[in-house]
Amino acid sequence: MADLKLLNDQGQVAATVSAPDTVFGREFNEALVHQVVVAYQTNARSGNRAQKDRAEVKHTTKKPWRQKGTGRARAGMSSSPLWRGGGRIFPNSPEENFSQKVNKKMYRAGVRSILSQLAREDRIAIVENFVVDSPKTKVAADKLKSLGLNSVLIITDAVDENLYLATRNLPHVAVVESRYADPLSLIHYNKVLITKPAIAQLEEMLG
Repeated sequence: MADLKLLNDQGQVAATVSAPDTVFGREFNEALVHQVVVAYQTNARSGNRAQKDRAEVKHTTKKPWRQKGTGRARAGMSSSPLWRGGGRIFPNSPEENFSQKVNKKMYRAGVRSILSQLAREDRIAIVENFVVDSPKTKVAADKLKSLGLNSVLIITDAVDENLYLATRNLPHVAVVESRYADPLSLIHYNKVLITKPAIAQLEEMLG
């Protein structure tokens, strides 16, 4: 079992929590993590760029000049990709598909590898729960300050309205339920704060 630090309300280590090795004790697989993170980014990308080919640009079909005798290169239409204002040879399309397929087994293994490496780097901390009394940003900011956390991903078993509203304007803080913890967010923030109930959920999903 991996030992993770349990923080009290003042950010001090109150005890250690035994976390399952199936989730927090795996070897780091750099190639797999890279593939999972890249796939997550590309699958979130939308093909919203549109360019025109030589048939779609506005132009005349008149030959710019005669074929021979001018000393200039031959030209048939001003829509040529070689010309300024001409069409693109391989235009980008809004239907362009950037997605990469990663099966569930690989995805879960990649997330386990990330969590295990974060645990070895002491970038994971545990709290009993993370709740705020009112939907005010200052309340959440003060709570995180008392815990000594700045850039942090908070993984909890449930996100209520107060917690969502209190943290949404904090630039270096994200709060997600355990089922929505993604590989990009895990490696982006300096620290990952997990509630005790969320550990059980992660074990159930990833173990």
